[in-house]
Amino acid sequence: MSILEKMAKKKVCTSSPQTTRTRPYDLLGNYTSTGVCNPEFYKMLRESIPIIDTAIYKIVRLTGGFTVVANNGKNQSQLDDFIRNINVGGVGNGLQQFIDTYFEQLLTYGTSAGEIIIDSQGIHSLYNVPIRNIMLKRNPQNFNEILLCRPDNSTGTPVKYQDLVMYSALNPEAGSVIGTSILQGLPFVSSILMRIFDSIGQNWERAGNLRYAVTYNPGSDMLDRAYAKERATQIATEWANAMDKNSVKDFVAVGDVQIKVIGADNQVLDSKIPVRQMLEQIVAKLSVPPFMLGLSWSTTERMSSQQADALTTELTAYRRILTPVIEKICNMYLRLCGNSSGVEVIWDEITLQDTVELAKAELYTAQAKSLLGGDGN
Repeated sequence: MSILEKMAKKKVCTSSPQTTRTRPYDLLGNYTSTGVCNPEFYKMLRESIPIIDTAIYKIVRLTGGFTVVANNGKNQSQLDDFIRNINVGGVGNGLQQFIDTYFEQLLTYGTSAGEIIIDSQGIHSLYNVPIRNIMLKRNPQNFNEILLCRPDNSTGTPVKYQDLVMYSALNPEAGSVIGTSILQGLPFVSSILMRIFDSIGQNWERAGNLRYAVTYNPGSDMLDRAYAKERATQIATEWANAMDKNSVKDFVAVGDVQIKVIGADNQVLDSKIPVRQMLEQIVAKLSVPPFMLGLSWSTTERMSSQQADALTTELTAYRRILTPVIEKICNMYLRLCGNSSGVEVIWDEITLQDTVELAKAELYTAQAKSLLGGDGN
C-alpha cells in the first residue's frame, strides 16, 4: 500500500441553506490567492470552463511520447518491457500513462508528486499522489533538500523513504517549494465569462418560454366600467384555457384587449465581443493556438505557423521538467536489476509538421552538396 495513500480525516460541516443557489462564477469571483495550492478550486475551474480543460488535455497529448535508452544495453529489453507494462495505480499500465497523469496534475496545480512502490521482486507499481495528500517543506539540516510529507498535522510528517518519491514544481516563485499553476490569473476572467454564460442561459430560458401581458381597456360606456373587474377575470380564465399545453384552443375576447410578449421590446446584449475578449485572455495564458481549441478566429497561415512554433517551445520546456522524473524511475529499475549505467530519454518529434520541415531541410542540404560536388568534378 502506498505510504501516502492514507490521510487523516477531518470533520467538516456539510450543512447549508436549502434556498441558496450556488453558481460557479460566485466562487470564482470571490477567490483570493493565498499562495497555497487549492486543488478543489482549480478542479472546479476546469469543470466550469470546458475550454480550459480541453487546453490542458491538448498540451498533455501534444507533449508526445518518449523512448528510454539504457547506456549499457545489457538490460534494454527488460527496460522496454518495464516501460510498457508497469502497473500505474491499479488502473492502467505503462510509464507513459503515469507521466501523462503526472503532467496533467503539474499543469493544473503547479505541483505534482509520484511514488515508486517496491516489493521483494523489485518495482511493483507507480502511484500518482493526489496533491491534497502531500505537504512540501525544506529539510532543517539541508536547506536545498525538499522533504515530501504527509499532512497529518500542521507541520507535516516526512515520509520514510524519500528516495522512492518524486515531485516537480512548475515555475516556482523565488524561495517557494511549490509551483505555480498555469491557471493562475484566470479566476477573475473566468468569473466574468461564467457570468455572461449564466445571463445568456437565463435570458433564453425566459425568451424560449414566453410570458404574455394581457391588458383589458374598458370602454367609455358606464356598463363596461362597472363590470371591468368581472370581465378581466373572465378574460384571464379564457386566456389560461387557451394557453393550456395539453390542447390547442382559440382565445376569443370582446372589447379592447391587447396581448404583448413580456420583454419583446428589450434589446438582447451582444455577447460576442466580451466573450471573445475573455477567451483571448484564457488562450493567451494557456499558450495553445486558438485553432487547436476549435476557435474559428480569423488568422493567416503565417500566424498559425508562428503560434505552432511558440507552442513547440512551450512543450520543449515542459519536457525538461518531466525528463528527470522519467530518468529517476528508470534508473531505480536498472539499479534493482544490478545495472547502474544510467539512461537517456529521447522524446518523439512534437508534430508531423516538424518532421516534414526537417526532412525538407535535409533534402535541400543533400541537393546543395550534390551540386557543389558536381561543380568540383
